[in-house]
Amino acid sequence: MRTFTAKKEEIEREWFVVDAEGQTLGRLASRIAPILKGKHKPIYTPHLDCGDFVVVVNADKVRVTGRKMDQKFYHRHSGYPGGLTSINLRDQLAKHPERVLQSAVKGMLPKNKLGRRMIKKLKVYAGDEHPHQAQQPKRLEL
Repeated sequence: MRTFTAKKEEIEREWFVVDAEGQTLGRLASRIAPILKGKHKPIYTPHLDCGDFVVVVNADKVRVTGRKMDQKFYHRHSGYPGGLTSINLRDQLAKHPERVLQSAVKGMLPKNKLGRRMIKKLKVYAGDEHPHQAQQPKRLEL
């Protein structure tokens, strides 16, 4: 038996739409990450980006359990001394709801060039409108 390895030319990408309304943040992210990786395809190859595009709508209506709204913090640093800025989940959902889901999915992807290429295939929108109608995305029930 020879090991099958997909070639770049053989990879066909599809577009999927996921509605995040009422979905739990971590569970939704853990179902989106394998689709971005391509693990749902029979031609999955670990060292290639063979995943599909995922468009997430209604990211502002995502649900979290427990007391995460006030206890979970997102940090970013400007690069200057004393430049650490922290914001809790409640404020992040109010200001930039797409960043919450983007960050959760990014944490579940590889931390290398391949992972940076995969996260570019994730499109997150706060409302229920998105500009990707021309790609004819399929509805994905998670």
